Amino acid sequence: MKSLIVIFFSIALPVLASAQNDQSYQDSLLIALKNAANDTIRLDINRKLGLYLQNSEIEPALIYHHAQQVLAKKHNLKLWEADAYQQIAFCYLGLDNLPAAYESYMQALKIAEDPSSAINEWGYSNFSYSKSPEEARQSIVGMIHYELSGLYSRTRFNKEALNQLFQALSIGEDLQNQKILSVATRDIGHLYFLTNKPDSAFHYFKKSLLYYKDSPYQNNLGTLYIMIGDYYLEKQEYDSAKLYFHKGIDSSTKPNTLIKASLSHLRLGALYKSTGQLDSALVHTFKGIKIAETINENFNKASGYNQLAAIYILQNKHSLAYDYLDKGKALADSLNELYITRLMQFLNISFDQKIRLQELEIESEKTKSRIRIYTLLAGLGIFSLIAFLLYRNNRQKQKANKILESTLTNLKSTQSQLIQSEKMASLGELTAGIAHEIQNPLNFVNNFSEVNTELIDELKKELAVGSTQLAEELIDDIKANEEKINHHGKRAADIVKGMLQHSRTSSGQKELTDINALCDEYLRLSYHGLRAKDKSFNATMKTDFDESIGSINIIPQDIGRVILNLITNAFYVVNERLRQAQPENGYDPTVTVSTKKLSDKIEIRVKDNGNGIPEHIKEKIFQPFFTTKPTGQGTGLGLSLSYDIVKAHGGELKVETIVGNGSEFVIILPMKG
Repeated sequence: MKSLIVIFFSIALPVLASAQNDQSYQDSLLIALKNAANDTIRLDINRKLGLYLQNSEIEPALIYHHAQQVLAKKHNLKLWEADAYQQIAFCYLGLDNLPAAYESYMQALKIAEDPSSAINEWGYSNFSYSKSPEEARQSIVGMIHYELSGLYSRTRFNKEALNQLFQALSIGEDLQNQKILSVATRDIGHLYFLTNKPDSAFHYFKKSLLYYKDSPYQNNLGTLYIMIGDYYLEKQEYDSAKLYFHKGIDSSTKPNTLIKASLSHLRLGALYKSTGQLDSALVHTFKGIKIAETINENFNKASGYNQLAAIYILQNKHSLAYDYLDKGKALADSLNELYITRLMQFLNISFDQKIRLQELEIESEKTKSRIRIYTLLAGLGIFSLIAFLLYRNNRQKQKANKILESTLTNLKSTQSQLIQSEKMASLGELTAGIAHEIQNPLNFVNNFSEVNTELIDELKKELAVGSTQLAEELIDDIKANEEKINHHGKRAADIVKGMLQHSRTSSGQKELTDINALCDEYLRLSYHGLRAKDKSFNATMKTDFDESIGSINIIPQDIGRVILNLITNAFYVVNERLRQAQPENGYDPTVTVSTKKLSDKIEIRVKDNGNGIPEHIKEKIFQPFFTTKPTGQGTGLGLSLSYDIVKAHGGELKVETIVGNGSEFVIILPMKG
């Protein structure tokens, strides 16, 4: 019978393989499946259908691989069963069902790591063009390690992902398996790129290109082209980046590679946005979204919507920008919620429990041979073991809950400390500024007091000699000086009163506030605060206030902190650019604060002419604890707290930036709170 099966597949498989070059490949497979004469033919066709649909229609692919697993188990074809579990796991990974993916990979690894799974010789060449059953077995193990790296990457366990990739690479080198070598080196390069090791990344990208050159698996080449394009885009080598993104498009024309085509267009859109070619950026972004919509690829759709919003903002088409931003946010929130749910499920998988369940299965298999004699004892033993496992599992969960509660308490404490640290940093800036502001009236008070002391001595002398006319003139001078002392004393008191009002703990009560005066005060206070810490610091300050605004209803202490934070950040970035600039280039560090009335809203803009914010950082700046400042110079909470304060006022906080030309933070607040 085996010989007949081998003869059939020596004829049938080339026929099916030739269909892969035909547009109706899927239809051909469906017809062949319908007319299949036996289970072995159905097994092979189910696998081919699943592989063909994996990158475009995941759920149908999952159905075909489940059918493959059932048939393989029925006929005790271990390599085919291990491969089926591997492909099922890959599909679950595509659906973000991380726990199911992990369980299936473990099933596949359990079968494939057993050397006895290679005893059945049938169909081994289907697995990575293997030349023997043992080579097929090892290639499946290598691919499982490779795909497990993708699962760990999804859960941000980059160290474990890299470990899995190097295990796969080792197997690929032993077998000289071009498929494993090409994808493993590619993804090692990608992980190094994500962890800011561009030289190591490019080294492995070049290796992967060489392996792909001799590999029969060209479907995944588009992914490599996109990764290399991203590498060049990060280095701002736009021509090279454009070349590889176009290669990604050209190599992704088949239905099962449309995800890569979508991503290639989106990355081209990002490139053109970076170079200011906004019309081209729109064309490619729309193409990427259109392809993603045809295959229902939500991640690319969300990314595309956000990219469209960023482009429309640069074109000052704010209405369109907000529409796409809302669409992108809604889709991204949905994806994030699903991802977090899957991630938490994955993290709750207990490795100890898996080991115990495997031991239980082994013990169960051993007792089958003694079932007639020890039925009662075995049953009692199993029930006892299950009770023990449940008891241990419950204890472990209780311990884990205590650890989680302790960790949560520590996190809340740390967060409170960091927020307090951020507030104290702002208070420090205010204090230095107040010291400078109050110094001027105090100097007047001191100077006129000293002059009056001298005039009083002179008055005594004139009175002593009876010179009443000069005495009266001196009295007039003393009176004028006393008026000046009183004026400047009141001025100092007003400054202290105003600053105490702005720096005191927020009562949470809104009050009518002159927003122009608030902005002007904090601009000067921030500048003098920085000058107090660094005498070499200097920058040009510009203001453009709309006097028609008047007073608006806000919590002045909170909005004052926001304005102070944005202005201080602006001074910081222009000072950093000044330090990097050549003396002869004529760079003038400038910070501009402006206000404008927009019907029922007001707009506050804080603009700098620093280096601008790179695109890959722009999306993170409002995240808590994210900072680009050196360690010890920033908590990463300033912009996050500012964002929350503005939102609490029913407003918006956003940033407009061009790399090399500076940034502009925009606060939009309602006129009536």
